[in-house]
Amino acid sequence: MPAAASGPETCVFFIIAGPYLRALADPDAITQARIVHMILARQTEEALRILSDFYRIKPPEIAVGTVKGKRRTAYAVYVPREQKIYAMNSDIFYNPFVILHEFYHHIRSRSGSHRGTERHANMFAKGFIDSYTAVVSNASASQTQPKKD
Repeated sequence: MPAAASGPETCVFFIIAGPYLRALADPDAITQARIVHMILARQTEEALRILSDFYRIKPPEIAVGTVKGKRRTAYAVYVPREQKIYAMNSDIFYNPFVILHEFYHHIRSRSGSHRGTERHANMFAKGFIDSYTAVVSNASASQTQPKKD
């Protein structure tokens, strides 16, 4: 079972691969914010490519469709044997939380251990969303502050 620890700007999660436990650090807050921005800007495949490069894995494919047994219960689902994220409709491709949640499953499945990780997938996605919110908030605050002479 994976363990997760989070700090103010980074999250470390563990991947079990065979007999080894491997810790992977997440991208920095600016990169996380950039990934979320790309997904919102309808550049999901490019965002997944960048993330996959970071984690040194092959990017998952994305497709519109449903999986038997999940047709009404999930916006998207990751199918490990196909290395594919299926979304209920194309609008889901631009929902960063859902895409990043499913990408976490992709990371986990590549490690050889893919069990009961919903909470960790949610934490992974939330970390990216929180970074995006903080970066946007900081940028907005710096633009509204009067310049000092």
